[in-house]
Amino acid sequence: MEDRQLEWIAPCHFGLEAVCRREIEALGLKVSRVEDGKVSFEGDAFAGCRANINLRTAERVLLKAAEFEARTFDELFEKTKACPWEDFIPRDGRFWVTKATSVNSKLFSPSDIQSIMKKAMVERLKQVYGIEWFDESGASYPIRVNILKDRVTVGIDTSGESLHKRGYRTWVSAAPVTETLAAALIMLTPWKGDRIFVDPFCGSGTFCIEAALMAANIAPGVERNFTGETWKGLMPARLWSRARDEALSLERQPEDTDIQGYDIDPEIVKAARSNARNAGVDHLIHFQQRPVSLLSHPGKYGFLFMNPPYGERMEDRESLPELYRTIGERLRFLETWSANILTGYEDAEKYIGRKADKNRKIYNGMLKTRFYQFQGPRPPRRKTYGDHTSTRDAQHPGSEAPNSYKA
Repeated sequence: MEDRQLEWIAPCHFGLEAVCRREIEALGLKVSRVEDGKVSFEGDAFAGCRANINLRTAERVLLKAAEFEARTFDELFEKTKACPWEDFIPRDGRFWVTKATSVNSKLFSPSDIQSIMKKAMVERLKQVYGIEWFDESGASYPIRVNILKDRVTVGIDTSGESLHKRGYRTWVSAAPVTETLAAALIMLTPWKGDRIFVDPFCGSGTFCIEAALMAANIAPGVERNFTGETWKGLMPARLWSRARDEALSLERQPEDTDIQGYDIDPEIVKAARSNARNAGVDHLIHFQQRPVSLLSHPGKYGFLFMNPPYGERMEDRESLPELYRTIGERLRFLETWSANILTGYEDAEKYIGRKADKNRKIYNGMLKTRFYQFQGPRPPRRKTYGDHTSTRDAQHPGSEAPNSYKA
């Protein structure tokens, strides 16, 4: 089974599918389909292990078990039963439909979908294994189902906890940006590990930590566990060990990294430092208590990444115009810099005093936000050796290819 070519599904943030696709292709894997909120790719069991350990922007990795049309619950039952579940789930496996979603489909009840599919799976495995009772004492096989316009896609979750749970964030701030979203937003920009990176509203440090992980080429999942590690037949332990060894061999110690995070709250700064230590990148980040009104840096052509307050609570809204005016003033002071701002504040551009060069709608959890990108001027050419110049530094920040760190 482990050498068999399989199809995998990597759910990701809506609107950021292209970033996830580039990551998958950077691993040398073949992308088979890109849809809203997910990217499918092909590969053997080892590919599934590598995807879990290395992907920064995917929410989880699903092993695709079936895909079919169903317009009635009877049809859903029969086609689920026809799926060769014995290829995936052993006699003692614990299996259930952990989540079902339905969009524009005649089958619109998630609880009914879950119940009917579980019954169909039981009936199939009862016949194949010749048993009437499943003690389900073995490994877990959580099933996720998505129905779109009567097209049913069934995946087995190899990840377990969402991949945004890297394991380093033991403390979070209010309205935090998730690790996967932070990584994806950074990878939408031309930032590289040798360019200045500052987050003036660092909170729990997520933007800075994800940037440091990229700069050091540390795979985001190398230290955590996955549900698929318990699947002896499908994804044996030696494949996971091989994938981890591969990731560890590609880590590096950057020499010219300048990553800084500021926050006005000293306790939050302490928590960010703690999270960075947990991630093993505290030596690459300088955290400091500092209000945004004192935002400055002696370097040029740096990058600002921020997730400033945007009035989730009504009592905070009165202070937002002044806050965003201050952000605008600091951007004018850092005239050669590029700024990338994730916010749900609708008047952000108005008070910053400048229209963003790019902006896109992003959902941060259930909050509708926008990612504004204010691009700085072209940095000068920089000699590297002899008469050669660094083409990376010669390009305009807005025209550079997005990050695609190969894990």
